[in-house]
Amino acid sequence: MKLLNYILINLCFYAILKAPGLLMGKPIPGSVISMYMFFIVITVLLVMTVTDRGVEALFAPLRALVEDPSKAILRNIVFIILPVAAGYIAYTQSGKASVPPVELRSAHPAPPAVFKAYGKEFDLSTLENPYRKMEKADPAAFKDLIEDGGEVYFKNCVFCHGAKLDGRGHYAHALDPLPMPFTGGDTIAQLQESYVFWRVVKGGPGLPREGGPSISSMPSWEGSLSEDEVWKVILFLYDYTGNRPRIW
Repeated sequence: MKLLNYILINLCFYAILKAPGLLMGKPIPGSVISMYMFFIVITVLLVMTVTDRGVEALFAPLRALVEDPSKAILRNIVFIILPVAAGYIAYTQSGKASVPPVELRSAHPAPPAVFKAYGKEFDLSTLENPYRKMEKADPAAFKDLIEDGGEVYFKNCVFCHGAKLDGRGHYAHALDPLPMPFTGGDTIAQLQESYVFWRVVKGGPGLPREGGPSISSMPSWEGSLSEDEVWKVILFLYDYTGNRPRIW
C-alpha cells in the first residue's frame, strides 16, 4: 500500500508540472520537468523511508515479488516488461529527428543614423538621391541615368538578383538566405532611397548588430562602385519594378 502511495504521489507531482501553465503561467520545458522530478522522487523517497518501519513497508511488495514463489508468474511478466519498456524508451528517444531551431531574420534591420563611406559622412535622415529631381526637371537626361544604372546592374548585380530583379540570379540557388527580390511591394517599395543606398554601399558586412541575426551574402559595394553608380542603380531598380521610393 505504501509503495502505491509513493507512485501516486510522484504521478501527481508530474501531472502538476506537466499541465500547461498551471504553476508559472507558461508550459515548463521538458528538461526542467525532468530535473524537478528527479529531486521530487528522491525527496519523497527520503520522507517515506525516514524510519525502519517505513523502509520495510515501502519495499515489502518488491521483496515479495522477488522472493515469494507464489508470485513467479507475475515476476516473470514484470521481468519481461521492464527491459522491453526500457528498450522502447531508448529507441524512441534516439529515433527523434534533429530539427534545427527556427531562425528569425530581420529583412530590413534598422539603419544607423549616420554612416561613413567614400571618405565622407552621410546622414540618412537628410540624405536624398541627387538625381531624383531630374525626373521632372529633365526627363530625357533622367532616362539616360536610368540606362546607366541598368548597365551597372547587369554588370554587377544580375548574378544574384536576376535579370528580372526577382532574386533568381545565376548564383541565387547557392545562397542562404536567397537574394532579395526587388519586384513586388514588400522590399524596395517600403524603403527610402537613402536606406537602399546604405544597404548597397555597406552590404552584409555593414549590417548592425541589433538587426541580427543579419545573415546576408551581399558584398560591400563601396570598394567596387562609385557613389554616382550606386545612385544610378537605385534609379534603375525603382524604374524597372515600377515602384516609387518611400518618402517620409
